[in-house]
Formats: sequence, structure tokens, C-alpha cells
Amino acid sequence: MKENNKMKALIGLGNPEVKYKTTRHNTGFLIMDEILKNHNVSLGDKFNSFFAKKGDILYLLPKTYMNLSGNAVIEMMNFYKLTNKDILVIYDDATIDFGTFRLKSSGSFGGHNGIKSIINRIGTDVFDRLKVGVGPVSENMSIDSFVLSNFTSDELNKISIMAKEAVKLVDCWINEGMEKAQNKFNRKII
Repeated sequence: MKENNKMKALIGLGNPEVKYKTTRHNTGFLIMDEILKNHNVSLGDKFNSFFAKKGDILYLLPKTYMNLSGNAVIEMMNFYKLTNKDILVIYDDATIDFGTFRLKSSGSFGGHNGIKSIINRIGTDVFDRLKVGVGPVSENMSIDSFVLSNFTSDELNKISIMAKEAVKLVDCWINEGMEKAQNKFNRKII
């Protein structure tokens, strides 16, 4: 059962320009695309984001670019009177092996500027997050170059499989809570 029958928000992090569409740093957007398709949701424009509300679920993909993601998140949270316990942020993590899901309820920004922006704007590092492993970083690349590089076609196929698993994960998070979702989905998916 949904806790308190309260609104929940799914937030995917990425960069809005087409040139970033298949980069590792756009993993949050790629995962959200599958969630939106599965939930039969079309996005509009609100909070300087691609946004939709369906029932008591909010969907947000900030158009602010990664480093300012928190601006869109806090605007939506304030409008709908959400707390830090009502959101799930989906994003890439280059320190985790490719194909791995790691669900956490708090933590530092870990070098991810989108998460840093959200922490700064909402005033806490306590919020649910789904880190999607895209690592390890290639030895001959900086982390910035790595996350802004495109997935290979094989990796994109695997991301598609992971996205389908992420649909089950968010449905579990919405209906059964974070602990159940962690027990079921904190693992290597591919």
C-alpha cells in the first residue's frame, strides 16, 4: 500500500539538448523515458522542466542542465508541498559498475553536480535516489569526458533492458516503499 496515499515524484537527471541524448550523463532521462512509456504519461512544460502529473505521481526531467537541477526540483517540491521523503531521483553514477542499480536514502553528492545542486537547494542529503551504474571510467579519460561520452550501441541495448527493470523498481518504490525496493533491486541488473 502507498504510504499515506501521498504524492510521490520521480525525477530523472540529464541534459536537455539532443547532442546529450545518448550520453552516460543522460542515464536518468533514458530510464525515465521507459517509465513514462510504461505509465502512459506524456510530458508538458512546467518548473523549467519536462513535467507531468498523473494521479498522485509527478514526473520531472529538469531542462536546467545538470548543474542547476535543484532549481527545478525545489520549485516542484514547493508547489506541491512535497518533502524530501516524497522524491526518487534517478541518475548516472560512474563509480558503480555498468549495469548495477544502487538505491540509497541519503548520502553525499559523490561528485555528481546534479545531486549537489539538489542537496543545496532542498537543504538536505536525505532523499531517495537510484544510482544507475555506468562505470568504470576509462583509464585514458577524465570523469567529465567519460560521462559526456555516448554509450556504445551494445550499452544502449543494455540500458534499455535496465530501464524495463527500473519500471518495476519505481512501481515497487511507489507502492511498497524504499526498503522493499532496495531488497529487490539493489543488485547487478545486466
